[in-house]
Amino acid sequence: MVPMTETIPREAPQASPNTPPVAPKRYGYRVRDQFGQHFDDPWDWLRDGDNPEVRAHLEAENAWADAVTEPTREAAARLVEEVKASTALTDVTVPIREGEFWYFRRFAEGQSYATHHRAPVERDEAGAPIPLVPSPGVPTRGEELLVDENEWARGQEFFRLADLYPSPDGRLIAWARDTSGDERYTWVVQEASGRVIDEAVVDAGYGFAWADDSASFIYMGVDDAWRACDVWLHRVGTPREADELLLVEPDEGFEMGFAPSGFPGHVVIHSSSSTAGRAWLWLPAHPSVRPLPLMSVRPRTLVSADSAGDRLFIVHTGLTQEGSLAQAMLPAGGSPEALAQLGMTPSPAYSRQALADRTPGTPLPEDEPAPLTPFESWEPLRSPGPGERITDVEAHADYVALSLRSGSLTQIDVWDRREEKPTWRRVEVDAPVRTITTVPTPWTDPLRVEFQSQTVPPTVAEVSLPNPAQASSPEDTSETAALGVRTLRTREAPGWDPAEYVEERVWVLARDGATRIPVTLIHHRDARPDGTHAGWQIGYGSYEVSYDPEFETLRLPILRRTVYVIAHVRGGGEMGRTWYEDGKELVKEHTFTDFIDVADWLVDSGWVAPGRLVAEGRSAGGLLMGAVTNAAPDRFRAILAGVPFVDALTTILDPTLPLTVGEWEEWGNPLTSRAVFDAMSRYTPYENVPDGVLLPAIMATTSVNDTRVEFVEPTKWVQRLREATGQVPSTDEAGAGSVPARNPRERPIILRTEMVAGHAGPSGREGRWAARCEEFAFALGQVGVSL
Repeated sequence: MVPMTETIPREAPQASPNTPPVAPKRYGYRVRDQFGQHFDDPWDWLRDGDNPEVRAHLEAENAWADAVTEPTREAAARLVEEVKASTALTDVTVPIREGEFWYFRRFAEGQSYATHHRAPVERDEAGAPIPLVPSPGVPTRGEELLVDENEWARGQEFFRLADLYPSPDGRLIAWARDTSGDERYTWVVQEASGRVIDEAVVDAGYGFAWADDSASFIYMGVDDAWRACDVWLHRVGTPREADELLLVEPDEGFEMGFAPSGFPGHVVIHSSSSTAGRAWLWLPAHPSVRPLPLMSVRPRTLVSADSAGDRLFIVHTGLTQEGSLAQAMLPAGGSPEALAQLGMTPSPAYSRQALADRTPGTPLPEDEPAPLTPFESWEPLRSPGPGERITDVEAHADYVALSLRSGSLTQIDVWDRREEKPTWRRVEVDAPVRTITTVPTPWTDPLRVEFQSQTVPPTVAEVSLPNPAQASSPEDTSETAALGVRTLRTREAPGWDPAEYVEERVWVLARDGATRIPVTLIHHRDARPDGTHAGWQIGYGSYEVSYDPEFETLRLPILRRTVYVIAHVRGGGEMGRTWYEDGKELVKEHTFTDFIDVADWLVDSGWVAPGRLVAEGRSAGGLLMGAVTNAAPDRFRAILAGVPFVDALTTILDPTLPLTVGEWEEWGNPLTSRAVFDAMSRYTPYENVPDGVLLPAIMATTSVNDTRVEFVEPTKWVQRLREATGQVPSTDEAGAGSVPARNPRERPIILRTEMVAGHAGPSGREGRWAARCEEFAFALGQVGVSL
């Protein structure tokens, strides 16, 4: 047993308007002796969020943040007003049809949360649904209020409605509620009138699907590490203890997910790691039948499947890591009745009450039936072209929509299923830099897409297929036959004119002399690369997640005042699977060097003045912020690190922490691999802060209830940053005086903690505006932008 000891300065600094709070060092809480390295973490005691001393320290940090940001408080308030002025405060979303109703959300001036509504579907003479385009603030014929988030949020420090699903018969509405920010949801089942009839399902993860009877549904259970691993069946009006366990993913490296698919008779349940996956089929017409396996896990084969009734369409990496499209026929034409005969029905022994002592993720004892669609049955339909990465597929009655990436941008290709041979047509949008995605629609409805960019607000459009019956020549049904794109609605952004700004894709050569890094560059049309501008650079670079250019009203004040850049660094998915794998595990440092190389280019090209560059990243992007702060502290004048993953090695070494085991395929396993341990030791931000170096001004933000990145990580990191820069005296006698003292307001390092919130920060649009504009005002002030 390692004894726990405490080291405090001889005269402990007290928090004051001029002095940051100092947490004493206490040893023996987390000690590492591995691969010859000894590390006794002096601030790991701050992990205990229930400790009154820890809570008091976080409150002291907030008080210091208040003191440091006091000079920019009025500027932050002006930014909030600017955001409001560019926001259609009274607004409405484009409706989505479910059964005989259109469902949509409204926003009203003076309210921080949305209200959820529906209106009955009207049909034309042929019986086709007439699209509904409601007006902001004006009720449509037959409109009903379903859920008023503002009422539910009243009296709550945090509120989030995550998902809303109407029952197939339209009688009930189910929605997920979170009042702490920890992303463990209560499923609220209510009548359309608003009368709540069931709140039995608590502590659930993401994932929900109704049974055909509109009286039961499946939902996702999570384990202590917040891994989605159990699928449960709940009958409306019964206690949670009566819920039945249908499916388990026992492998700690995999996580499950599901949502209703296009074809109403099937729900596909996926389970994936970052390199492999499998899937099952649940039958809403037979909710008690356990989901049927579709395929087994194959090494390095990710799968994303959607049902078209008689067959599956499957995007997979079994032939190429950049993804291929295949189809596989289902037995008996996919008939739910026939498939139900192949499955097993759980007994009362699998109720939650009977399994009260079971650990989540414990496998079911019975063997699964043979897979319905093994890999050998897959028929290839499409391979990726040069520079393409095929990512997802959606099946509908008349078409298949394929999501892919090409040239670092998102694309949507469509195949008209009325054609005997697949012919793929691209949904064309007239914009050099844009993001395009599909919008969920019912099985028989036309395709909808949404496209946008950093400067152009989102537009929802309906896509029509060429009519083969009206083709006048063979060329009319070839790939040159254009798809029809009809705009339904473009979001308003009052006072914002995209024509005033240039948004372009540029390519920056990395330090290896061969890699070209895609960069989204945005500046006012009158700006020139004359070496005078303030710059704002943002990035992520992990999990094959792409930081695609999307419109955000909250960003407009930054676009108006800086040269704004998204660095699409390795580790993300912008350039496909190869791009991702060249920025993970043992080559993770490519993510960081790419970001620094883009920063160097911004200055060298004249777009940004030396000493006037802000860097920003959140979550794994916060790891990026910590790493580049250590590696190139002189490149950036200010850093915004949101919920930053800055104690990466400690977290990935501890399999008891949320998400760790499943992330070993992202970072490597430092418990078993010396090479991974050494690589992470070199870049984990908390343990590599240089002593005595002038660092950028830093604002870190976190939330006590964050499950994804625990608040202790930025809390410890800020303590270490201040000590290393001399903003507070060292609390180790051996280190006392080793770093020259520095005024803590010269390059302030602050931590803002939400005491009741999660990974996404404060809830409600006004709460988010206030929090983010405080960060923006802090950073802009550091680079000399007057507000």
